Amino acid sequence: MWLYNLCITIYAILIRLVSPFYSKARKWCDGRKGMVERMRDEIGAGEKIAWVHVASLGDFEQGRPVVDYIKENYPDYKILLTFFSPSGYEVRKNYKNADYVFYIPADTKHNVRQFLDVVNPKLAIFVKYEFWLNMLVELHKRKIRTFIVSAIFRRNSIFFNPFGRIWRKALHSFETLYVQDEASKRLLAEIGVERVVVAGDTRFDRVAAIAECAERVAVVEEFKGESRLFVAGSTWGADEEILLPLINSNPDIKFVIAPHEMEEERIAHIEREVKGGVVRYTQLPQSGFADKQVLVVDTIGLLSRIYGSADWSYVGGGFGAGIHNTLEPVVYGLPVAFGVKYHKYKEACDLISLGVAHSVCNAKALQEWFKELQHEDVRAEVNVKAQQYIAKHRGATEMVVNAIFAKENA
Repeated sequence: MWLYNLCITIYAILIRLVSPFYSKARKWCDGRKGMVERMRDEIGAGEKIAWVHVASLGDFEQGRPVVDYIKENYPDYKILLTFFSPSGYEVRKNYKNADYVFYIPADTKHNVRQFLDVVNPKLAIFVKYEFWLNMLVELHKRKIRTFIVSAIFRRNSIFFNPFGRIWRKALHSFETLYVQDEASKRLLAEIGVERVVVAGDTRFDRVAAIAECAERVAVVEEFKGESRLFVAGSTWGADEEILLPLINSNPDIKFVIAPHEMEEERIAHIEREVKGGVVRYTQLPQSGFADKQVLVVDTIGLLSRIYGSADWSYVGGGFGAGIHNTLEPVVYGLPVAFGVKYHKYKEACDLISLGVAHSVCNAKALQEWFKELQHEDVRAEVNVKAQQYIAKHRGATEMVVNAIFAKENA
């Protein structure tokens, strides 16, 4: 633990040192300044707190169904939602179904004790990958019921490493680990962790709810017109480079590109390279943009609805740290392509095996995949498989939350 605590301290110091130069680091620090005092002012003494923690905006999509279900079905609890990353906190700090939204403190013993003294939650729910050792140790000491949901484990993770003893020990802090698949349960059994339930992934409930109630984005429908539409979501530079040849070789197809980060240089590059014309969402004129081939969505919050207007999809991140949310397009029955770094995402592997998804390594491979999916009957077959996959995997949220609260209210 001494090495872990040293690393946490060094990390917090480095974040502060670079904060004048990087906006994310600055927000990380500023959001935690005076946080304990603000929490004392807002959180009433004696309230029944259900604490849900997610790392970032992406993981919020897995935690959101849990928050919403608790809010609707267990109204006597106040919900505290915390984030580690500014990417989540800045976007969702006013989320309507959470009573309180804060950052999680840096994981030092002092910070953790201060935080729990104020919050004193009845239960704590961590989402997917969040394992903060000092926090888990202190929750266990205080006998606060603690869970992790939508978790997934792989043999190459630190828990199964010869030097991962303290991480293995931390897993015993959870009353129950709700994992995505049987493989995770088997791995945990090998290291003596038995309180494991295979419950699936709560993201399926989230994307299904979006698709059921989402209205189409009017300007995207207008932009599409009578054409067919290809939507590329959460793209990075490497993704855009293999998309550009596809765009220019298919002038009769409309394209929407929603970059993961709104970098001016990259958007300007797309504008220069696309032969059929580009318009930005934030600069849309009242009329006269239907003749453009590409719409760049340079804002957030629309992508999950935009997929509903598409005929094909591409999800970015597969040439970097890993692909983003493939379930968002698949819930609409779309075929989806992505880059080569997808193996740690169970749903991506599942979708490839079903023929719904395809991994591409370069622009040529992307064009070959696209050519195979020109026929409507082929896409109709994909649509059926995609819809069946989503339907099969729904229900994790209800199962997990009701199981947690059944004991809480016994």
